[in-house]
Amino acid sequence: MTQISEIDARSRSIFKTLVETYLETGEPVGSRTLSRREGVDVSPATIRNVMADLTELGLLEAPHTSAGRLPTERGLRLFVDGMLEVGEPTPEERAVLEKQAADGDAQGVLDSAADKLSGLTRMASLVMASNSDRPLKHLEFIRLDDTRALAVIVDAAGDVENRLIELPPGMPATSLIEAANYLNAQLSGRTLKEAREHVLQEIEQRRTQLDDLTAELAKRGIVELSNLPERGGRQLIVRGQSNLLAGAQDDLERVQQLFDELERKEGLIDLLEAAREGEGVRIFIGAENRLFSLSGSSVVAAPYRDSDRNIIGVLGVVGPTRLNYGRVIPLVDYTADLVSRMIR
Repeated sequence: MTQISEIDARSRSIFKTLVETYLETGEPVGSRTLSRREGVDVSPATIRNVMADLTELGLLEAPHTSAGRLPTERGLRLFVDGMLEVGEPTPEERAVLEKQAADGDAQGVLDSAADKLSGLTRMASLVMASNSDRPLKHLEFIRLDDTRALAVIVDAAGDVENRLIELPPGMPATSLIEAANYLNAQLSGRTLKEAREHVLQEIEQRRTQLDDLTAELAKRGIVELSNLPERGGRQLIVRGQSNLLAGAQDDLERVQQLFDELERKEGLIDLLEAAREGEGVRIFIGAENRLFSLSGSSVVAAPYRDSDRNIIGVLGVVGPTRLNYGRVIPLVDYTADLVSRMIR
């Protein structure tokens, strides 16, 4: 792949100005238009020669209907990685993002973040969270036979998770009821992670009124439930798909393709999982991600964390490759930091 160091200073300047102009207008950029831009002090003929060289390098392409050029996905990647000037959210944008359910639960914070981010960027927003991070509402054990029971847990959003657990030998029916009652008293308002730490500590320090068999069941139940598979425990929030229609009258086929891609929940979760691997904002441009290879869309995403700095989810936006990266990146970054602070 072409590196910035392989392009001379004049070509870099012209390329940078061309990409910025394209991101502003959405139209192919011609040499005459570039020659009129501030900071460009070379002739249209020189610009045409540079544009031809950049096209040969695979950084620009020429639509059939225009003499102008626009950046390829490779060119956009080069621009984003080495030439993009990223600003800060404005005070007004910060105020909008901070006007969230500060005193509400984690679910309310995530829903609000998705709505605000979509509104500010005029793109579709994506938020991936673990269902195990939701506050819990109710748990019960249903005996299947002498050695097994089904643990059923309901979270604050009404979603249900089931888990098969092994029963301690000789477990009487009353112990299932007592263990469930004890756990329900401890779980209320806590996440699975919080509940596990609290319950295990209480049992270890013998601060409960449970007999040994019932305590063992409560211990097994909370451990098994907190080890629910990652795939089954993912919640995906998508907001603002209608924003993608704005200004897309000439490219409705691409937008429809993007809508179809957004319906593939598993693919979206895989994409956002990839964003968990980085420390900060991750940017996926067009065919760099298999999910959006057909619509040619970009995703800007960043992870958010719990009080122990563990990554517990990812949020971001998706839109055309011609999005305002310099504005969107800091908005996504600030929202991820804000959510991390609000759900701790």
